[in-house]
Amino acid sequence: MAYKSINDCVLDLEKNGMLIRIKEEVDPNLEMSAIHQIVFKNHKKAVLFENVKGSRFAAVSNLFATLEQSQFIFRDTLKPVKGLVSLKADPANFFKTPLALIGSVTHAPYALPIKHRTHHFEEIQIEDIPQIKCWPMDGGPFVTLPQVYSEDIDKPGIMNSNLGMYRIQLGGNDYVQNKEIGLHYQIHRGIGVHQSKANANGQPLKVSIFVGGPPAHSLAAVMPLPEGMSEMTFAGIMGGRNFRYVVKDGFTLSKDSDFVICGEINANDVKPEGPFGDHLGYYSLTHDFPVMKIHKVYAKKDAIWPFTVVGRPPQEDSQFGALIHDITDGIIPTEIPGLKAVNAVDEAGVHPLLLAIGSERYTPYQKTRRPQELLTIANHILGKGQLSLAKYLFIVAQEDDANLDVQNEYDFFQHLFSRVDWSRDLHFQTKTTMDTLDYSSTGEINEGSKVVCAAVGEMKRELCKDLSNLSLDDGLKPHLVMPGVLVVESEDVESVKYKLEHLELEGIALITLVDDSAFVAEDISNWLWVTFTRSNPAEDIFGLEEGIQNKHWHCRIPIIDARVKPHHAPAMHMPDEIVQMAHQKINNAL
Repeated sequence: MAYKSINDCVLDLEKNGMLIRIKEEVDPNLEMSAIHQIVFKNHKKAVLFENVKGSRFAAVSNLFATLEQSQFIFRDTLKPVKGLVSLKADPANFFKTPLALIGSVTHAPYALPIKHRTHHFEEIQIEDIPQIKCWPMDGGPFVTLPQVYSEDIDKPGIMNSNLGMYRIQLGGNDYVQNKEIGLHYQIHRGIGVHQSKANANGQPLKVSIFVGGPPAHSLAAVMPLPEGMSEMTFAGIMGGRNFRYVVKDGFTLSKDSDFVICGEINANDVKPEGPFGDHLGYYSLTHDFPVMKIHKVYAKKDAIWPFTVVGRPPQEDSQFGALIHDITDGIIPTEIPGLKAVNAVDEAGVHPLLLAIGSERYTPYQKTRRPQELLTIANHILGKGQLSLAKYLFIVAQEDDANLDVQNEYDFFQHLFSRVDWSRDLHFQTKTTMDTLDYSSTGEINEGSKVVCAAVGEMKRELCKDLSNLSLDDGLKPHLVMPGVLVVESEDVESVKYKLEHLELEGIALITLVDDSAFVAEDISNWLWVTFTRSNPAEDIFGLEEGIQNKHWHCRIPIIDARVKPHHAPAMHMPDEIVQMAHQKINNAL
């Protein structure tokens, strides 16, 4: 459906029973966040906050509450967009399935942005915007669904622009109220290229932040598009309505946005930004990031402020990921020869853990199979855009099980752990880049390590399903998360090694050292989150009978130390009293 505004979308969702309207006054300091999280978990609907304390503007969250709700929002455009994305990634697709893709052509008129001369915004101040603070330790209110627009000074114009979703701190810390805001962008982001060019030319970078508008605009800001496809083109086709804009005082304004914040960032002009409760389930801490000097702030008369809340997955941004996967399914494998499927595991915070299936065809004539092509594919994956931020990459061969589903984490690990050879199958990269939000390393921000685990061939072990025959020390509080995966507690790794080194541990493929083994063993989701967010491979992987041969580390059974360490960022927690108030207001609205 071609929504002209976010209000159109809100009314459509409400008409179809997909929205909860809260009329009571709500506090943007934690209470709105708590309501959002409860509704996301228990009701799976959008939430309209009519009366936000301290602001005359309404707010909405959870627009992308489920994949089904997102598919409903984009019900008229999803199929042709899939065709266009597929066509852009692999033009040969048109000749393979021309009739299936011909519908995409009918949406071509919406592709090009349209420039207008006038707009209907009024000028406001930053303080007029809903000042939503999501977690107790947050440094201030943040914009969590911004569309950050910048242009390449060497190739100006909207078709060479970048639209990204980078978090924006509206106040707090050392920011001058209404005159400065924080712009936090991480590595591998298009705006970084634009600022580098502006710096080299001694110019400030003009930035416009759009908030609201048709839902397709928010999706365009996070969509990993094929090379050469403009976010504005995508927004127009996905929304079934051309991206409309005006230029005022040298700044681009999205005419359909509810709010626009215009300003400039200058070379080396930074201020402390954060903390912020982030999508790994921990706070990202205070660091220097670009400060944006405000030029003007605009809003529509009936504007609605959209927001989301990020935290330990799954959250609403997980459903963003599901929608993106639905649209781009199969694209990445076409760009990496031999890759069949890849899963950035949501429960592990997306960036820390990748599971992949590839081909292993290099030496089919040899009786003993070992990872070869898989390692080539793994190197390619770790050099590909956002995938390059992964710390752990586990990859297996399609030839060993054609029915294996990379989205089924339990079955994937059972397949891998029954085949892996720890004497050869771990491959480390040290002192390399990692996710800005990941504090598992003791190194500098953005610095950490990676490990590839590639497993091929026949089963090498039957995975242990019962610990009763292993004679384990009760002081370790041992539990099985799944067959072959042992979790234990201890004050240090050496104690674990001492207590386990002399045991056969038949059927155990991996040991995880944690602070609370009972919690981690409750379900695979807890294990995925704790293990891969609280460890940095080069620092935290140890092993029974470990050694080094030709600079290659090996062991009998690896131990991942996933305990909380002094340098880690704290996990987020919402105060009980805020949660209770949130429940009450939801009950009143239902």
